[in-house]
Amino acid sequence: MLKLEESLKKCPIVKRGEYEYFIHPISDGVPIVEPKLLREVVSRIIKVGDIFKADKILTAEAMGIPLATSLSLYTDIPYVIVRKREYKLPGEVPVYQKTGYSKGQLYINGINKGDKVFIVDDVISTGGTLLAIIQAIERIGAEIVDIVVVIERGNGKKRVEELTGYKIKTLVKIDVKDGKVVIL
Repeated sequence: MLKLEESLKKCPIVKRGEYEYFIHPISDGVPIVEPKLLREVVSRIIKVGDIFKADKILTAEAMGIPLATSLSLYTDIPYVIVRKREYKLPGEVPVYQKTGYSKGQLYINGINKGDKVFIVDDVISTGGTLLAIIQAIERIGAEIVDIVVVIERGNGKKRVEELTGYKIKTLVKIDVKDGKVVIL
């Protein structure tokens, strides 16, 4: 079995109200991110994604950062982070995002009309963040060449695909049942 799937089956679960939240190195950065796991995940992203058609990698703060950084080091493609803080730089694009557990403003800098963008993220559950980012990239006039998300949970992938027409690739689909991660 692959390290990602093995580690998901062993990860702790915490309850937040009725929601069973999985705690994993790729999605939370805790308890520890092992280089072998990160290397496996990034290698799989490169294998399934059309990253070499892109001239920029884009990810959302915070847990997409290790993925984008590693991808950039492997491919020599620069990356952009969608930040939770406004910088007021020329061309900054605000992005309103709403997920199942949060809402707020995000900000994109460094993406321009005509850029070819590869989007990578750690988890898709409701799809709220990814949907907002896709809409912002389209408003900018950049081209999305591919979207890869490591962990899929819930119906967010389907929702975003139906609303945008983009195909989202995921490495693993999970659910949490009876206090354990189940690989689907």
